[in-house]
Amino acid sequence: MSGRTRLALCAYAATMLAACALLPLVQPVTWIIQAALLLAVQSVVGALARRVPLARPLTVAAQAVTALLLLTLVFARGQALGGIVPGPEAVEHFGAMLRAGADDIGQYSIPAPTTANIRLMLFGGVLLIGLLVDTLAVTFRSAAPAGLPLLALYSVAAGIAQSSAAWLWFVLAASGYLLLLLAESRERLSQWGRVFGSPHGRGTDGSARGAGSPSAPVRAGRRIGAVALGFALVVPAALPAMDTGLLGGAGRGAGPGGGGGTISAVNPLVSLQNSLTQSDDREVMRYRTNAVDTDGMYLRIVSLDRFDGTAWKSSERRIQDVPKKLPTPDGLGPDVATTEVRTNISAAGWYAQNWLPLPYPATKVDIKGRWRFEPAGRTLVGDRGQTTRGVQYGVDSLAVRPTAAQLASAPPPPDALLREYTEVPGSLPGVVKSTAEQVTKGAANDYQRAVELQDWFASEGGFTYDTQVQSGTGIDAIARFLKEKQGFCVHFAFTMAAMARTLHIPARVAVGFTPGTAQPDGTMSVGLRDAHAWPELYFEGVGWTRFEPTPTRGSVPSYTQADHSSDGPATPAQPDSTSSAGPAATPSATASCPPQLHKVSGCGAPAQGGGVPPVDRGTGHGTALGVGVAVLIVVLLLLLLPMFWRTRARARRLGSGGRTPADAADRTLSAWREITDSAWDFGIQPDDSLTPRKCAERIVRTGELTGPAADAVHRAAHAVERVLYAPSAGEPGGLTDDVLLIRAALRAGAGRVARARAVLAPRSSVRVVWEVSRRRERAANRWRRRRAGLDRWVTNLRPSRQRG
Repeated sequence: MSGRTRLALCAYAATMLAACALLPLVQPVTWIIQAALLLAVQSVVGALARRVPLARPLTVAAQAVTALLLLTLVFARGQALGGIVPGPEAVEHFGAMLRAGADDIGQYSIPAPTTANIRLMLFGGVLLIGLLVDTLAVTFRSAAPAGLPLLALYSVAAGIAQSSAAWLWFVLAASGYLLLLLAESRERLSQWGRVFGSPHGRGTDGSARGAGSPSAPVRAGRRIGAVALGFALVVPAALPAMDTGLLGGAGRGAGPGGGGGTISAVNPLVSLQNSLTQSDDREVMRYRTNAVDTDGMYLRIVSLDRFDGTAWKSSERRIQDVPKKLPTPDGLGPDVATTEVRTNISAAGWYAQNWLPLPYPATKVDIKGRWRFEPAGRTLVGDRGQTTRGVQYGVDSLAVRPTAAQLASAPPPPDALLREYTEVPGSLPGVVKSTAEQVTKGAANDYQRAVELQDWFASEGGFTYDTQVQSGTGIDAIARFLKEKQGFCVHFAFTMAAMARTLHIPARVAVGFTPGTAQPDGTMSVGLRDAHAWPELYFEGVGWTRFEPTPTRGSVPSYTQADHSSDGPATPAQPDSTSSAGPAATPSATASCPPQLHKVSGCGAPAQGGGVPPVDRGTGHGTALGVGVAVLIVVLLLLLLPMFWRTRARARRLGSGGRTPADAADRTLSAWREITDSAWDFGIQPDDSLTPRKCAERIVRTGELTGPAADAVHRAAHAVERVLYAPSAGEPGGLTDDVLLIRAALRAGAGRVARARAVLAPRSSVRVVWEVSRRRERAANRWRRRRAGLDRWVTNLRPSRQRG
């Protein structure tokens, strides 16, 4: 194998090993097999172009065109010329798929399904990185800079995945890069000429010597790489954790003190965990409350108050220390009926996310840990790595019970609040506003408009709750939802909030959990499938008010029903001093959610850093474990290949075959080869310059053989001399027993490590590489002879044509 071919193979392997970091992002992981096949075709084209040879820019262009043709064949066959040549329609189709893929990335959880759009981005990314690596390392023969695209691929994937098996992806990516560097070093070293110092030749067949085991510099490079990789894994684990600074997570404060810090604008629909595809409904938390009616006990995580046309997001806000008593809710007047409620909550030990689920509006939170308060959304966010994992806390909140008259007579909101919460992007389709005006035509006030919007979505507008439709929160998704009238809680909540804003009603979207399911012990169990999204509209004097437009989900607030009336302020209920029970070991019996609900917020699911919890369902760990086991098995098989080959070669050499004199000679030479290879396995390197007799003396002396074993070596050498030099070799007897006796004696005289190496990594297995090289050389020679014959035939044919 030539140095450049070896380098191309290593570049291919390095790219695929780095691409393994993408495995936790999507499921199923079989996409990487397809990507490997496409990248292999691209690499083969590059190898052929370099063999022609083409100029370096033409080689890169050939590979780029090949990648484009492959992607066209896989993803745009129907729009391409002849199914493979991309035309204007194919380019337009690619653009649409890339835009849809970007939307899918924002809307699907991790691991996301391998939709055609996501597969296009995955395959395109792997092919692009592979092209860059191959160009730098092979075409331009500079492997070190090729680490930059590999690092970019690994860093992006590892940063998004946040996988518990990140060390595995690092080992694979780093090993690929080290393999590439070693291959380049070996190729550069070979350009100095023949590498001397090889301790052995190629065998008794007269093959070229000096191409045995790797040279000392290559062995040193491997050791240095292994040590560096070990340090890279071990040293960070021994250092103290540092979770602040520029790389700190969203929602963390500016420092350990109070009063400062900001909450970054995060999209809670970006980092959703795909918990809804599980066969069971894992319990997120359990709580005990003294609320008389738990239908309104929605547990809010975060509010999304900024709509930029692409998605609803949470604005950047200042955070502060959690006060002992939370401030009065914005807009809540003293004449609105409220009931004080006490709730004790216990989060599951696996449920870890930055935002704390709270009933709205909370007035006091008793919790230990590093938590900060964001006043605008009245939410608590973890600081410096604080999460909800296994926390227990108590919350005082208000059950606000406004009357329809109070909502209908609400005065205009403050100008600043009105401007902020009625802002819509200029690209919002006109159908959103026109539909809102048509639905609320004849309404006398904002309250009636809000109720009519809610009723139109929930019952009167012909909408159906369907989890199979394409997810999305941007303007295209809203327009599509209004047209097709099919969607789930995300569509209902975001569309109603957008329509309310076009009617100059302040609106935002809340993400959290519905109340959950009552348990026999008096507690409420909240599962993953209770995750939900709903709109909140602002009415001066009442504040932010929940509405429920999603049919079959949650509960419709009583103040939006025509027969509702309020009896005035109620006596505050006495808090229940008992703590809530711990999360149940078995799933709660909440409403079923089909496994196809893989879309973000398909039943609503909160995400880390913005509303939906990063759920440790075991899928991520299981995927990483499965991939790790598969990689381990492959590595073990590769490591054991020399042992398998050696065992098979020994059985073939010592097996009986044929009865002719030629067969007897072959058996004698095969037995002698087995003796020399066995001695080589135990550290006695062969020397083809020695005669069989001298070689036998060397084996006996170096292996310290005595008695029957030494006699067996000499007998075998004498038999070989008869085969090579005597007119008639005769029929040797007992050579198989002699070989086994010699091998047993060598094994008995070797140390424990030497015996293990002789079995697991026999030195003589390098003959496989030599044999492959010889066969390749013979095939190349045959091809050259055939090509020369063809050239002569063409040359002879031309004069005959000219004479004709």
